[in-house]
Amino acid sequence: MQPFEYRTPKSLKEVQQDLKQFGTDAKLVAGGTALIIMMTQRLVRPTCLISLRNVRGLSGVGEKNGALSIGGLTTHRAVETSPLVRRKLPVLAETYRHVATIRVRNMATVGGGLAHADPNQDPPPALIALGATLKASSADGSRVIPLEEFFTDYYETVLKPDEVITEISVPRLPPNSGAAYLKFLPRTADDYATVSAAAVVTLDRSKKIFSDVRIALGSVGTTPIRARDAEAVLRGQPVKAEALREAAEKAKQAVDPLSDFRGSAAYKKEMAGVFVRRALEKALEGLVRLAKATPSRPAGKRKNK
Repeated sequence: MQPFEYRTPKSLKEVQQDLKQFGTDAKLVAGGTALIIMMTQRLVRPTCLISLRNVRGLSGVGEKNGALSIGGLTTHRAVETSPLVRRKLPVLAETYRHVATIRVRNMATVGGGLAHADPNQDPPPALIALGATLKASSADGSRVIPLEEFFTDYYETVLKPDEVITEISVPRLPPNSGAAYLKFLPRTADDYATVSAAAVVTLDRSKKIFSDVRIALGSVGTTPIRARDAEAVLRGQPVKAEALREAAEKAKQAVDPLSDFRGSAAYKKEMAGVFVRRALEKALEGLVRLAKATPSRPAGKRKNK
């Protein structure tokens, strides 16, 4: 590992000044769970590390304009254990619980994980299916980027060298909606998935027709993938097992996995279909459980005439 300068700014303005001074030779570091490994392996060689740990106002979970607002420096563990996230979007808390080990989750940050852009991570498919956006800020101002448009290639995003992820916004689910995230792990529980799938389904008032569907997958391409053709199969269709199977087959056509020690490309493609179907089924099961848990209004007593 080559020598580097280490900066510890306390405000976003100071971060922007450091980025302007060092340009592309600088790297931002928050939890460091990915960057330090890459530096040790000499995959990246920054001349300056800019720590975000002491920057005020970039961590925490709250609500803003009806959506969950998650600061870029919020740790994975904080999202996993947040009472607000568990109450409003339990699927998101469950997703972050799947990330690596508790030691990693206590250090890794939400914004850092997204900026790292490893296509095998757990959160991106769930965030894409939930319709999340992120705010990227620089000295020139801020812009909002939909998560599904953020990733461009292996470890590459639309983020500019002088931009910092300051906030992730996740809208609340519409009425009659269910969500699920699943990952297939043939190895240890803290490993990356062979295939992961997230699904959000919204039914009409009768709860018999798919009003809207969002499906995203991880570990099956150079970026997380939104399976739009699979979604289109279900919209406006009755909730039937045959429809789920057809959507799963469509999802297989959206992926382009690589063979590695977690499975061959052909195997991952088959598993993509399997886990899309299972994620859709789990999302629908959540709707059924919610309906059963909601107490019905007691009928009023008739008055004898």
